[in-house]
Amino acid sequence: MINLIYTISIIIFILSIITYSLLTIHKYFKTNDSDIVEKINSYLPQTQCGQCNYPGCKPYAIAISNNEVDINRCPPGGQETIDNLANLLNLPAKSLSKDLKPINNIPIVAKINESECIGCLLCIKACPVDAIIGANKLMHTVISSQCTGCELCVDPCPMSCITMIDNPIPIKYNYK
Repeated sequence: MINLIYTISIIIFILSIITYSLLTIHKYFKTNDSDIVEKINSYLPQTQCGQCNYPGCKPYAIAISNNEVDINRCPPGGQETIDNLANLLNLPAKSLSKDLKPINNIPIVAKINESECIGCLLCIKACPVDAIIGANKLMHTVISSQCTGCELCVDPCPMSCITMIDNPIPIKYNYK
């Protein structure tokens, strides 16, 4: 019994030393890659629209930091984002990539014609920010305050009942 306790104690001691060593090595040899990714990501608009051919802003930021893709692939961010990324990374300023269509300055949101909606769930699956709610074979609707206007829900809709409209700006009343 004492031999078993002694053996377990030695194993725990050795594992503790290995763990401490690995943590120390990680601390001193950690790269600053995550810092640059976070800085790049902070300049992106966080629409998660996928127009850059990445599933969201963070994967796009990672690809930029790894020099896998150019900085001019973000239509929602527009020229301001491209210029900010160029400045951050000490790269020459560019214009939006020719294969992407620029976003107009008027914010848009999706609107579902609820009387035509068949509840197929395809728009819900396509929405990267979960701005569409509904259930199978029931009407869906868009939470306009959550919609980023990425238009990814329009093409999958078999009923063509989704349109993009100008984002209504809430009216603020001043009662005296």
